[in-house]
Amino acid sequence: MLDSHPDLAIPPETGFFWTQAELETASGNLREEFFRAVTNYPSRAPSWPDFEILEETFWKALEGIEPFNLPDGYRTFYRLYAARFEKPRWGDKTPTYCLSLDAIRELIPEARFIHLIRDGRDAALSLRKMWFSPGWEIETQANFWRDCVVAARRAGLNSDDYLEVRYEDLVLETPNTLQRICKFINLPYHDAMLTYYMRSPERLREHKGRQRPDGTMLMTQVYRIRQQERVMEPPDPDCVFGWRRAMSDDEKVRFGLIAGDLLDELGYEV
Repeated sequence: MLDSHPDLAIPPETGFFWTQAELETASGNLREEFFRAVTNYPSRAPSWPDFEILEETFWKALEGIEPFNLPDGYRTFYRLYAARFEKPRWGDKTPTYCLSLDAIRELIPEARFIHLIRDGRDAALSLRKMWFSPGWEIETQANFWRDCVVAARRAGLNSDDYLEVRYEDLVLETPNTLQRICKFINLPYHDAMLTYYMRSPERLREHKGRQRPDGTMLMTQVYRIRQQERVMEPPDPDCVFGWRRAMSDDEKVRFGLIAGDLLDELGYEV
């Protein structure tokens, strides 16, 4: 939705902020180490082709940073990505960055964090089907959801750079919720965000197949796009609290034993 705003570009998930700690202790040329870290992340199947930025273009832009530093290195990537669409603003939507708010703050102090929280049972039923799922068992899903939500709230609550948004509100009260988000990030509201699904097929072409370093395929482009198929449709109210119908009574109980207190704290039905 935000990527459909005429002033804001958001790439496919990056993940390369996880390289920060290693880069900060690198003994070699930091510019070169940063370039290799970003363009080869993750090492088992680099995502660089998704961003459709030539390595030569990226390297030339990095050469313009004097003296080189990590914050401007990261900013340079995002600015190049946004420039592809002639947009002045950029963002990121990597979910696991919820575990790294403080580290990202240190690197990019102007960052604003939008924490999209969904009922953990719906999140579990959706995530367990994905290739990057932490596991199938409902206990694994409950622990993962709890850890992510608690980490982000611990780092974000009472901070001016942090906003909590409920997935359910985004689906059921889309215009009002987007207006609230835009106000938070000082972005003029634009109705184009409501028709995001009309441009999603074109945008999803960026999601290339993922290949391992040896050339074998980890996953095809068709499979990756299929995982995102709901963004090619308007918001679906059936996605809200679908766990009531789709989750077995046994799994409801087992999820609640691990994360019921957090569900209750957030105001969800327990």
